[in-house]
Amino acid sequence: MSDLVTVEDIKKNEVVKAYIKTANEHLGEIGFTEHGFRHAGLISNLVSNILTELDYSRRIVELGQIAGYIHDIGNVINRHDHDQHSALITERLLSNLGMDYEEIAMIIGAVGNHDENFGEPVNPISAALIIADKSDVHYTRVRNKEFATFDIHDRVNYAAKKSFIDVNRESKTITLRLEIDLEVISVIEYFEIFLTRMLMSRKAAQYLECDFELIINQSKLL
Repeated sequence: MSDLVTVEDIKKNEVVKAYIKTANEHLGEIGFTEHGFRHAGLISNLVSNILTELDYSRRIVELGQIAGYIHDIGNVINRHDHDQHSALITERLLSNLGMDYEEIAMIIGAVGNHDENFGEPVNPISAALIIADKSDVHYTRVRNKEFATFDIHDRVNYAAKKSFIDVNRESKTITLRLEIDLEVISVIEYFEIFLTRMLMSRKAAQYLECDFELIINQSKLL
């Protein structure tokens, strides 16, 4: 059996680097927020933190890091169905690297279920990935430089000044803490766009046997 594939192997892989870079460029051309190496690295780290705090094994944590890093790689093909494209690219990539098939199955199940339209938490990695991905709301992701032309997604991200996930193993809670600029967007507008994502995060937290909480500007909303 070959050596275990690590997240560092994935980060150094030339295919991964080219596809993430180009996928992010494609999304920029059609007006989407940043989905490049910053997003990939952040989600990988957040998945690791969630699974580590909930006492999952070191290998499950590593598989979660891999899934988090390449979950959006399918945007290189098209934004539509990017989760499914991501899973297919991931399967071929990991197979070529000689990863164990059961590990590949866990990762592609997570990657293929991270989108809010049809995704479901199907294993611990997928649950952590959902929560991590839906938490990345931040002003640095906005690429549009003209505030007057911001759409609702630009304004929601631009308004978010801080975003943090707190996992409490003892109370079995996963809390998303946000600080938003209410002069840019109202809390109601935030929910207008992100309610589906928050409900998905709650379902994912329940899969991990935790409650999900949302706190915006120190006020608990979920």
